[in-house]
Amino acid sequence: MIFARNPTIATPFVAPLFTLLLSVVSVTAENHVSRVGDIPEIGLGTWLSDRKKVAHAVEYALDSGYNHIDAALIYRNEDQTGKGIALAGVNREDIWVTSKLWNEHHRPDQVEAAITKSISDLGVDYLDLYLMHWPVAFVPGEGTKIDEETSIFDTWRAMEDLVRANLTRTIGISNFAKKDVEDILDMCNICPYAHEFETHPYLQQQDFVDFHKEVGIKVIAYSPLANTNPTYHSGLKPILQDSFWKYMADKKEATVPQVVLAWGLQRGTVVIPKSVHEQYIKENLEALDIKLTEDDMKAIAEQDKKTRMNDPGKSWGVKLFADLDDPTDLDENAKGKEL
Repeated sequence: MIFARNPTIATPFVAPLFTLLLSVVSVTAENHVSRVGDIPEIGLGTWLSDRKKVAHAVEYALDSGYNHIDAALIYRNEDQTGKGIALAGVNREDIWVTSKLWNEHHRPDQVEAAITKSISDLGVDYLDLYLMHWPVAFVPGEGTKIDEETSIFDTWRAMEDLVRANLTRTIGISNFAKKDVEDILDMCNICPYAHEFETHPYLQQQDFVDFHKEVGIKVIAYSPLANTNPTYHSGLKPILQDSFWKYMADKKEATVPQVVLAWGLQRGTVVIPKSVHEQYIKENLEALDIKLTEDDMKAIAEQDKKTRMNDPGKSWGVKLFADLDDPTDLDENAKGKEL
C-alpha cells in the first residue's frame, strides 16, 4: 500500500465510511518538485476552445496570473494548449496541468500510451493530475461501442502505475456517480485526489459535494457557469439573463459570471471556466476577490434547478449519474448499463 507523503497534497482525515483509507487519498510522483502544492482554486478550462484561439488564451491566462490549466485528449486541442504554455514561458513547477484518459484507452495496456501522448502534446514532462474522464470504456477503434470486458477497476489499477512511474503527480476521476466513487475507494491503493464533475447554480448537488469533503477528495466544477456553454440546450433561461443573478451582480458591483464563480469558490469547489477572450479570462480571475454573505449563500441554494447540461449517456446507451440529480433518462426499450 502506498501512503501520501506530501502534506500539501493530502492531509489525513477521519471519514466514518472509509477509515481504512486514512492516509491513502493520494500520492505524489516523487521525482517532480512543484511549487504548486495543492490544485489552484481557479483554472482555465479548454473544452470546446477553438484550436486557432486556445494557444493565445492559455498564454494570456498564464501571463495574467492563472497557474492552472485543465485539458483532455478528447478536446483535440492539447497540442495548441501546450503551445500556449510554451509561449507563456512559465516554469513547469509553477503551474498545475490536468489531463484526462479518454474512454477508448481504458484497457490497462493502453493507459500509459494515452498519458504519454497528452504529456507530449502539452509539452510538459509530467502531469499534476490525470483523470479517468468517464466511468465508461469503449472498445478501441469501434467508436462508442461499450467494452464490457474492461472495468473501472482494471483501468484504475493501470492509472495507479502512472503515479509510480512519475508520469503524473496525482490521479482522479470525472463524471462518476456516488456508487462509482465508493467502489473505487473500496479498492484503491493510490486513491483519487480529485473528482471533476458538472456542478453549478442550476445543478448544485450540495450533498454530493459534501460527500467528497468527508472522504477527502477535491471537487473540480466543470461548466461552472451553467448554460453559458452554447452546446447546452436545457430549456432554462441563460444564467447571464437570470434576474436573480443579475440582482446579485449589481449588489456585488460585479458581472454575473464573477459572482457565479465566487459562489463556486466559496462552497469549496475548484472552478475551471473556459474562455478564449482576454476580457473574460481576466474578469473570471477577479472572482477571487468577491465575498458572499451567509444570507447570499442561502438564497443561492434556493436557485437550484437540479438540471444537468452534459449527459452523453443516452447516445452511449449507458445510464450515467444513476444515484445523482437528473440521471440519464434512457428510453424504456433501450438496453443500457447503469453507472
